[in-house]
Amino acid sequence: MGTFRSLIIMLAVLCYSSVKGGAENYTYKDCNQPLKVRINDLLSRMTLAEKIGQMTQIERNNASAEVLKDYFIGSVLSEGGSIPAPQASAATWISMITKMQQAAMSTRLGIPFIYGIDAVHGHNTVFKATIFPHNIGLGATRDPALVRKIGAATALEIRATGIPYTFAPTVAVCRDPRWGRCYESYSEDPKLVQQMTEIINGLQGTIPANSRKGVPFVAGPRSVAACAKHYVGDGGTTDGINENNTVTDHHGLLSIHMSPYYHAIIKGVATVMVSYSSINGVKMHANRHLVTGFLKNTLRFRGFVISDYKGIDRITSPPHANYTYSIIAGINAGIDMVMVPYDFREFINGLTDLVEKNVVPMSRIDDAVRRILRVKFTMGLFDNPYPDPSLVDELGKQEHRELAREAVRKSLVLLKNGKAGQNPVLPLPKKTKSILVTGSHAHNLGYQCGGWTITWQGLGGNNLTVAISSSIIARLIKVTADTHRRK
Repeated sequence: MGTFRSLIIMLAVLCYSSVKGGAENYTYKDCNQPLKVRINDLLSRMTLAEKIGQMTQIERNNASAEVLKDYFIGSVLSEGGSIPAPQASAATWISMITKMQQAAMSTRLGIPFIYGIDAVHGHNTVFKATIFPHNIGLGATRDPALVRKIGAATALEIRATGIPYTFAPTVAVCRDPRWGRCYESYSEDPKLVQQMTEIINGLQGTIPANSRKGVPFVAGPRSVAACAKHYVGDGGTTDGINENNTVTDHHGLLSIHMSPYYHAIIKGVATVMVSYSSINGVKMHANRHLVTGFLKNTLRFRGFVISDYKGIDRITSPPHANYTYSIIAGINAGIDMVMVPYDFREFINGLTDLVEKNVVPMSRIDDAVRRILRVKFTMGLFDNPYPDPSLVDELGKQEHRELAREAVRKSLVLLKNGKAGQNPVLPLPKKTKSILVTGSHAHNLGYQCGGWTITWQGLGGNNLTVAISSSIIARLIKVTADTHRRK
């Protein structure tokens, strides 16, 4: 009881310190105040520049202290493969993010920024992180409990590098195997994809049973904010063409492509990313009916909606052909945070001008910022904005690697086991002396890991990170078999 009382006193002191940390005793800095009160108080103090800054997400290469402070940037991302240094350690990541957060916290209102990264099959772009099977493999396990454990392990490894937000999971329902990103989908069966949204409970923690539908939830500093993507229909495009058009009636949209989002929202997913693709000819980044009308109003999603990488640029063809129109269409459709990795000044200046001319109403800006602040407060960023160095040993932890091995075993699928009248391939005879693993992927770690491994499209070779390839596994199987025979 004494230890518990000491912990309560320490938390109270920390909270009091955060309240007194600023020049004024602002209500939004008081962690004892209700969430709604804190959001309203902060929103009422913000200028238009500060609000639009919160709606802007830039690439880490551009996130200097000056840029973060001068433009009040609300979020930073690592695009696929963007790292602070070759083979960067967890400590190196933490150092980078801490310096960025110090810059954000030094602004007038001290609003923390949120760092996001694509951890789509483990913390996959970070050296020595645990790489799990891709979603298509995890779907084959038919094991939501395993997927939840993978989510929790991934969250710890993300936090080990000081990052609180991941652009995962992909809940696309791949209906055509010609789609090059089918490996990011758990299944062609929407019911199975629904089950695999259990990974959100691993990443974010399990939302309390009495919570309101649509409210974002992040359990604490060992969990991360998740992102259900890509909203909606990205796995159903005609002929499987990436970023193309999904043709479907209302029933097909709701029963196939939308169904995983119901479950993600019930689980308290913090953010939703919009798809490059279209629904019946309407670009999703400009689809007010489905983003604001259905996602926000009908499903009552209360987290924030984020664009895909340069997503609003792709509203026009060719991309960026009419950027003013793209800003209008994207923001008025209901996108709250815009991923503008490099041309962020053009976006900020353009949106500022459109608000001042009342082309984009201030009510739309306030809705976007309110949602972003809600997620940040829910995550605890205002009270604990900096990375926790004590978590660095979670990166590549042995228990996580054992979990990955379990996932590999359970995801293996037998495609052919001999025709009628033939001896089946499996089970292997006990006297098998050797196993042949051949082909271009046989002893190539990069090929076996696939996309979203170190870089966003993946690479070939065995020197990308620390792992084990299938040809080595085959040798281990042989050694195990030989040892068993000797016994």
